[in-house]
Amino acid sequence: MKQFRFLLRFVDLFEMDTTNPLSVKSMVRMIKEDKKAVIFPEGRITVTGTLMKIYEGPGLVADKANAMILPIMIDGAQLSPFSYMKGRGRIVAFPRITIRILPPEKIQINAGVTGHERRVAATFAMQDIMYRLYYSGFDSRQDLFSAFLQASSTYGRDKVVLEDFNREPLSYRQMLSRIFILSRRLRLSTGAGEHVGLLLPNTNATVICFLALQHLGRIPAMLNYTAGIQALTAACTTGQIKTVYTSRRFVENAGLQKLAEELGTQVTLIYLEDLRGQVTVYDKLAGFICSYYPVLHHSRMSIGRDPDSPAVILFTSGSEGSPKGVVLSHSNILSNYAQVRCHINFCPKDIVFSCLPLFHSFGLNAGTLMPLLGGSKVFIYPTPLRYRIIPELIYELEATILFGTSTFFKGYAHHAHPYDLKSLRFTVAGAEKLREDTLQLWMDKFGIRILEGYGVTETSPVISVNTPIVYKSGTVGRILPGMESYLEPVDGIQEGGRLIVRGPNIMLGYLLPDRPGVIIPPRTSRGIGWYDTGDIASIDKEGFIRIQGRARRFAKLGGEMISLTVVEELAMQTWPGFNHVAVNLPDEKKGEKIILVTNYRNANRRQMQETARRLYYSELCIPRNTLFAEELPLLGTGKINYIGLTEMVRAEEIKNQGWLAKFSNMVRKSETGEETSEGEEPGQEA
Repeated sequence: MKQFRFLLRFVDLFEMDTTNPLSVKSMVRMIKEDKKAVIFPEGRITVTGTLMKIYEGPGLVADKANAMILPIMIDGAQLSPFSYMKGRGRIVAFPRITIRILPPEKIQINAGVTGHERRVAATFAMQDIMYRLYYSGFDSRQDLFSAFLQASSTYGRDKVVLEDFNREPLSYRQMLSRIFILSRRLRLSTGAGEHVGLLLPNTNATVICFLALQHLGRIPAMLNYTAGIQALTAACTTGQIKTVYTSRRFVENAGLQKLAEELGTQVTLIYLEDLRGQVTVYDKLAGFICSYYPVLHHSRMSIGRDPDSPAVILFTSGSEGSPKGVVLSHSNILSNYAQVRCHINFCPKDIVFSCLPLFHSFGLNAGTLMPLLGGSKVFIYPTPLRYRIIPELIYELEATILFGTSTFFKGYAHHAHPYDLKSLRFTVAGAEKLREDTLQLWMDKFGIRILEGYGVTETSPVISVNTPIVYKSGTVGRILPGMESYLEPVDGIQEGGRLIVRGPNIMLGYLLPDRPGVIIPPRTSRGIGWYDTGDIASIDKEGFIRIQGRARRFAKLGGEMISLTVVEELAMQTWPGFNHVAVNLPDEKKGEKIILVTNYRNANRRQMQETARRLYYSELCIPRNTLFAEELPLLGTGKINYIGLTEMVRAEEIKNQGWLAKFSNMVRKSETGEETSEGEEPGQEA
């Protein structure tokens, strides 16, 4: 800034010329002479509120001079009148300034790395230091509702941050008023620390109800209304849920009357419409007054509340096994928010289109809570399956951030006009592997690069994510700051292993059907706190993670492990534009066999063999059989229902085996001269 340039005459200023290598050498020589230097790795003042691009120079200088680095962060100045974040934050005359200093450290690079690779490694090492510094600036040692109040204070309580398909925009203050009104009713039917079920769609009311329970110190349990009555009752038993809140309008519109009736015999079912009728004038007045003094009001309710206590219960989708309850603490969720904020800059100008279900961690944490904590407006939509309507809404709202799955992104791309998605600046895919044809389709049609991330419910949920600054095609990005990882070897897999992680965002533990109400913390051979993701992954020398597939989604053929994901990629290369899923079944000869289910009607092994030879795939990747299906079974989250699909394939195999046995028997009879049953001819059922 020009007005402060006169201060430079009081310090030793070393002007760097980025085009001259001798400039860097001079800086290295100066550092080696034990002189102190203040270096700004970003090279410019932030305009986003998060880290900007990290230049190679600082890391190179630190590495060459073997210098000790003292990370220092000045936080709060970005909200001052001198900020470069015009329109991206609430500017105040005298913001609170915090200077944060981490312990000194040196850049660690393997001795054998030289040349360009060493410069890249030094840059990533400096980047990691900066991310850890930025991550340390967020207070995750508080309860979730206190963080929400802090966001409302930072970005202004009159900032509009929530809207649903009913087109009722709500500001922080309006949300707080409704939260405090509803909480006066909720506390009459629930107790402190009680697990409370929410069977609700993506609406403003669901978010208000969730935050009202947070304010009261109840633990919301997000129930999957697409799972069926057996799964819902099992979830209520596992989570020891006695009270479930739902909506009469939702039950009627979704055709869930029978489900609600049966669920009502197991738990106390309370309709939000009934609570609305019980709200008194005094409740409204109290809620209105408290919305102007929310911190004072909440402080009375949250005395002694532990950040490490449960904040929410989410149930795994059950795509590969029985659903389990995942218990996340306040600190888990807030830590993951801070980790993601290092990479994705939610700002008040953003509009996040959130259509993933709130009973899924991707939809609840990434799609809803993180934007609300970052001051962004969330437009919450009840279903991700409206492939024609959603692109139109994004165009109308001028949404800037979209979270989704590969399946949903493909659907939007097929129905959207090329101009519909012009406003999107972040498009993040997760929950399932991003297909190459979907990625290319978005690039060709919209000029948008989908950023693939990776996570699981148990990690609140994000583990890694690609960003415009740190990106590598075919990977899911680098692990988030504050997390550790290692690969556990797996027999039959030459490259990579089971990905095991640890960090402040790792869940408190599981609620299991055989031990309802008891939290079982994650554990591996290295001790408590380490979580086995169940995914086979590899990590390259730059730290980028490449997911090869679920450990359960590997078939063992003749002693060699074959990734079913690779089989699906081969099918996609053979018949692009169609959906393909591979499953494995027991086989007497090779131990297991691979069956491909596809919606391409003319699929056959010969075409896959030709593609495999052309692209150098292993012959073992060619499935034994192919089955045609008009539609592949999906879960409510958009992921493939592998359990349902495997059962379908198994039933088809049994049916085919029965026909083959019957056909063989008829052939044997015809060869020996025996008569077949009346009206029965060989091959009739074929």
